[in-house]
Amino acid sequence: MTTITACRSCGSRDLFPFLDLHEQPLANALLTDETLGKPETLYPLKVVLCKQCTLIQITEDVDPEIMFGNYLYFSSFSDTMLRHAKEVADRLRVERKLNAKSLVVELASNDGYLLKNFVAAGVPVLGVEPARNIAKYAIEHGIPTVAEFFGVKVASRLEAEGKHGDVMLANNVMAHVPDINDVVGGIKILLKPDGIFVMETPYAKDMIDNLEFDTMYHEHYYCHSLTALEHLYRRHGLAAADVEWIPIHGGTLQVTVTHAGKEGDRPRVRKMLEDERAWVGDTKYYADFGKRVDALRDNLVPLLTKLRAEGKRVVGYGAAAKGSTLMNYMGIDKRHLEYVVDRSTYKQNKYMPGSHLPILPPERIAADKPDFLLLLAWNLADEIMAQQAAFRAGGGKFIVPVPAVRVV
Repeated sequence: MTTITACRSCGSRDLFPFLDLHEQPLANALLTDETLGKPETLYPLKVVLCKQCTLIQITEDVDPEIMFGNYLYFSSFSDTMLRHAKEVADRLRVERKLNAKSLVVELASNDGYLLKNFVAAGVPVLGVEPARNIAKYAIEHGIPTVAEFFGVKVASRLEAEGKHGDVMLANNVMAHVPDINDVVGGIKILLKPDGIFVMETPYAKDMIDNLEFDTMYHEHYYCHSLTALEHLYRRHGLAAADVEWIPIHGGTLQVTVTHAGKEGDRPRVRKMLEDERAWVGDTKYYADFGKRVDALRDNLVPLLTKLRAEGKRVVGYGAAAKGSTLMNYMGIDKRHLEYVVDRSTYKQNKYMPGSHLPILPPERIAADKPDFLLLLAWNLADEIMAQQAAFRAGGGKFIVPVPAVRVV
């Protein structure tokens, strides 16, 4: 682990600290029966604003190989993600007139949940996925995948092999890369002259306005504004050509990027950049956020304590990274929850980092009939509530912790 003294994007040392989530284990470092009794490594989790380029970022660099070499997040376990991925793929295939001579390249392609839609339509694809276990899964399911961290070196090698992206994609990826200039430099190399790069990333304004503090964890180095992205892309000869806000994951920017000079009039980009001027560099806006996060903790923890004191059974839903951040920051553990459930078979029968709560299949809810489900994966609240209609019909209630504690 190393602590940064300058912005990872622009190099400025003018960093404004505004959120301290204390020392935490890595959010996806789930424990097994073998590791449960061993000490966990804790890392500081502090968040700063670069006053020069406005990039929000954490201050600690943990070795990416530790976090991503063997990864447990498989996108295909989320119905919401699968539905969204198909919509994106179908739209791009039509708009860009993609065919058997095209190439779609996805960075951090996970288990192929998105690229499989192009494959089904006869469009060649290439995934670049650093998690070897997930890359292996994707290859076994018909998605050509390179098991490496993407950057200038990998892009140069692929270009030398004659590969160039008509469309390049990175969904919920750009927040995960410590050397973000290396990744964008690689995009510049691999993107065809008339190609587009489409990225999705959590939006900074939603994080601040809606108290989505658990968006920040050691794998999520950043939370982006369009202003911060524009600074980054311009330095590498790229430009945002279009932007759209979409509601997925609590508020996401979907940005379409081209080589500089090919971006056109871009009215939506100009409008969002103008809107962001009102807040994106305002340090008071960020300082107030930290105080509001503390207030959220002071509402949720007493509620859970009260429910358990009354004999109510409370279970967590979603062994998500954001859930780990929330639980460890607020000190939520066996005193507050009995266990956590998750649909991912790769997470089941393991234990949450920090709290050591067991992770069980969702079917356990029907068997145990708890009184409350705390939605740790609150960004998928609608999906989870729909899946748990029987729990709700039986009198069960949901606790949604973000942006304000509410019982549904």
